[in-house]
Amino acid sequence: MAIKQIDFGSNEYDQMVLLRKKILREPLGLSFSEEELAQEKNDILIAAFDEDEILGCCVLTKFNNEKIRLRQMAVRADMQLTGIGASIMTFAENLARDKGFNYMIMHSRDTAIGFYEKIGYKVTSDEFTEVGISHHIMQKELGS
Repeated sequence: MAIKQIDFGSNEYDQMVLLRKKILREPLGLSFSEEELAQEKNDILIAAFDEDEILGCCVLTKFNNEKIRLRQMAVRADMQLTGIGASIMTFAENLARDKGFNYMIMHSRDTAIGFYEKIGYKVTSDEFTEVGISHHIMQKELGS
């Protein structure tokens, strides 16, 4: 498995969008708008591949000079619970730290809170609804 930063608009990015749509959006009856995807051209796009086949991905969006926001974390359904998600998170955290960010934040679906807590994230908000389901803000100090 190789984890790497990918380019907006590439074939790898197209695979990433399809995976996120299947894992994160379709179960909620949602899709992506052209405007939503266009905003990602300035984001950091990360994906894990087995040869040319995508296994998982995430998007990092600058929040401010200290914080970067993790979004759209997805792992192929048949590959969940295999460590791919944790490996993607380690890669994302290291990349964010190298770019000078001190904190990673996210809007975590309640169903994923346990996963993020295991790798050091803390809930920092009350429950709120986003895309029709319960979320909490989570944060982790990246250290140096």
